[in-house]
Amino acid sequence: MTLSIGYGQLMTEAEVAEILRISVRTLQAWRVSGDGPRYSKIGRAVRYRRPDIENWVLSGSRFSTSDDN
Repeated sequence: MTLSIGYGQLMTEAEVAEILRISVRTLQAWRVSGDGPRYSKIGRAVRYRRPDIENWVLSGSRFSTSDDN
């Protein structure tokens, strides 16, 4: 298996929080509850990949408030 993640693709929780315009604390709470975007642990560090953030945002897209998904 070949891992082809460029270092520029990995983002810190502070960078992701800024992109999503939320607090780092909210992002941390989402990790605990499983409601947030996918992330990776590298040792003790938490890192996010841009495609995972983009997919998570798109998965929350709705056309109306009555949409089930």
